[in-house]
Amino acid sequence: MKIFLRYLSISFVLIGLLFLAACKITPRKTEAARKNQTFSLDSSQFLLNNKPFEIIAGEMPYARIPEKYWKQRIEMAKAMGCNTITTYVFWNYHETQPGKFDFKTGNHNLAEFIRLVKEEGMWLIIRPGPYACAEWDLGGIPPYLLSIPDIKLRCSDARYMQAVKRYIHVLAGILKPNLIIHGGPVILLQIENEYGSYGNDRQYLKKLVSLWKQNGINIPFFTADGGTPYMLEAGSLPGCAVGLDPGGYPVAINLARKLRPGVPVFSSETYTGWLTHWGEKWAKADTADLYREVRFLLKNKLSLSFYVIHGGTNFGFTAGANANGKHYMPVVTSYDYGAPINEQGRPTPEFFALRRLIQKYKPGLKIPPLPAAVPVMAIPEIKMHVFTSVWKHLPPPVWSVQPKPFEYYHQYHGFMLYKTTLIGRKSGKLTLTDLHDYATVFLNGKYIGTIDRRLGQNSIILPKTKVKNPVLEILVEAMGHINYGPQIIDRKGITQRATLDGMTLMNWEVYGLPMDSGYVENLKATKDNIRPGLFFKGTFHLDSVADTYIDMSNYQKGMVWVNGHNLGRYWNIGPQHSLYCPAPWLKKGTNEIIVFDLHQIRPMPVKGVKKLM
Repeated sequence: MKIFLRYLSISFVLIGLLFLAACKITPRKTEAARKNQTFSLDSSQFLLNNKPFEIIAGEMPYARIPEKYWKQRIEMAKAMGCNTITTYVFWNYHETQPGKFDFKTGNHNLAEFIRLVKEEGMWLIIRPGPYACAEWDLGGIPPYLLSIPDIKLRCSDARYMQAVKRYIHVLAGILKPNLIIHGGPVILLQIENEYGSYGNDRQYLKKLVSLWKQNGINIPFFTADGGTPYMLEAGSLPGCAVGLDPGGYPVAINLARKLRPGVPVFSSETYTGWLTHWGEKWAKADTADLYREVRFLLKNKLSLSFYVIHGGTNFGFTAGANANGKHYMPVVTSYDYGAPINEQGRPTPEFFALRRLIQKYKPGLKIPPLPAAVPVMAIPEIKMHVFTSVWKHLPPPVWSVQPKPFEYYHQYHGFMLYKTTLIGRKSGKLTLTDLHDYATVFLNGKYIGTIDRRLGQNSIILPKTKVKNPVLEILVEAMGHINYGPQIIDRKGITQRATLDGMTLMNWEVYGLPMDSGYVENLKATKDNIRPGLFFKGTFHLDSVADTYIDMSNYQKGMVWVNGHNLGRYWNIGPQHSLYCPAPWLKKGTNEIIVFDLHQIRPMPVKGVKKLM
């Protein structure tokens, strides 16, 4: 009996050892299997491990989403039925100065975003530009390039391509270990973006493909264009999948297949909503058209990517602008977009309708439940007081014989003050050629009025004064570089000259005011603040934190910082009157809010509300 028990105990030990060994071996096999996966193109569809694979993707720009919420937003996309995430990489978000890249801190940590996509068992489509559009400042191209007077963008200009080459080399180093062939989630990479609507430099597009391959990115590529003959001819490339923006129309699909046979055609942007500019009403999508398009794509087993499934927020100075002929149209701070997942990460009625559609056409798909909703809260009125004035915090000036754009002073966002003494002509019609984008004008310290590029304005009348040598001050705000179309070379400030009744005004003092975190942190309280251009400050106490929106209805035009975080731009012309403040930017205990307003001189309370207004 003892011998039997001894052999029995030895047997259990051996079985246990074998079980432990199996546990150690299994992950290695799984990882090896993951590394052996492939993604490829055949003549009409995508192939995952040599089997047909239908992409159902949701686009979300990680740069517009607080890092703490990346996981929740990815889980939301999965819970709508998506198997893939699509994201832009905004070049200028990661390289703000030539050669100085940030891919590690906070929202810049692309590798972490990729890891979270992989953790959720989803695939990832990368849209790295170098041009992205996306209603983002300059479409993602670094505005430092605009400091070169005769630079040409989105083409084979050697100066531009030198910067592109550097960017691709750095980004490829992050993407390469995350490609599907190395066990990562990245399956597809876009070349440029909607190039056929902009230019026809085919050598430029081919060079981009070559640069990615030289840097070890050997996964399939795609282009994305509108479904018209000239756009597809100029923007697509042999061997690259053809994305259509949007792609839910048989005519466009057949045209793309005829022009680029032998590769898949898919909808790279199925629009769930639309963008909104300052001064407009909130854009609303035609949901009936959206559902019709999605039904068509799913029924015909065509891949698609929802643009956007979640839009996020243009925090800070990241919002871009559009131009329609002479009309300049800056984009609002919220990029809610009317998307299925709203700015707070909550589902909309469209979310559930699309979820049902996907489930109907993919009955075998196991769609997970929704993750827990992010808590929201209201904050009672916060008393504000005049803190200081921009006039009390001017940096040392730079002298210029004539005013120059921001970029020529190596400033790319924020505000700039142009100051000169009037000699000869001292009153009359002041004309700024050309003003980009919004100016408040002062004569001898007295507020005269505004010049608004958005309204096609470029002049204002300066009244007569008894001062012998009147001082003219022009405070200019950059409202966002144009992100789409032929006018993307859009320098800021007084871009050519200032004239007074035809006389060119010379000898300027120029003060750069980028309004970055360092500038705001160093503000000190001052007295006798009576001129427009004031900073207001308040504090508020929280016992717990949750998402909120800061209601700016009592103010006119400016920026808001909460605990040092720039929430973005507000403007009383609407339609946006509240700014999203995510919970990770708040803290238990005392919180601080600073408001810079171009026009307000009287402090008014602000409060936190539960939704976008």
